[in-house]
Amino acid sequence: MFKKFLNKSKSEVVFAHVTGKLIALEDVPDPVFNQKMMGEGIAIKPETGTIVAPVDGKIIQLAETKHAFGIRTDMGQEILVHIGLETVALNGEGFNVLVNVGDKVKVGDPIVEADFDFIEKNAASTVVPMVVTNSSEGQYDFAFEDVSKTVAGETEVFTTKLK
Repeated sequence: MFKKFLNKSKSEVVFAHVTGKLIALEDVPDPVFNQKMMGEGIAIKPETGTIVAPVDGKIIQLAETKHAFGIRTDMGQEILVHIGLETVALNGEGFNVLVNVGDKVKVGDPIVEADFDFIEKNAASTVVPMVVTNSSEGQYDFAFEDVSKTVAGETEVFTTKLK
């Protein structure tokens, strides 16, 4: 509760993390995401290999296998971007991470370069889910944009408000 008083803003706009086609989280072919076990969010079928920061914040997690990263926003959202499905088995191959844990990032800053041709041949899917992992705590309301095509770092995909 004390965190609420420290936060400067009561809402945050979350932008597309990759250029491509927006997919409802419920349509992601993986129950961990489509049943929202990891949290509320969206997914994108990518058209380019550059994954960018969807929000201003701090990098709080980088998977050893380079397939996922987490950002904490000023408002306290913890956003996980998971590049492809079942990509942990690639052991980092096909990914070039451009940041470090602790780095501050701005919307649109490149975070990972992904080789989606390689990922498509060697993993279950190239879909890139983005979820708010602490959304189950019930402190946020989400307003989703009605968009189908996204441009990384430019297209607003949802707004999160503190309750």
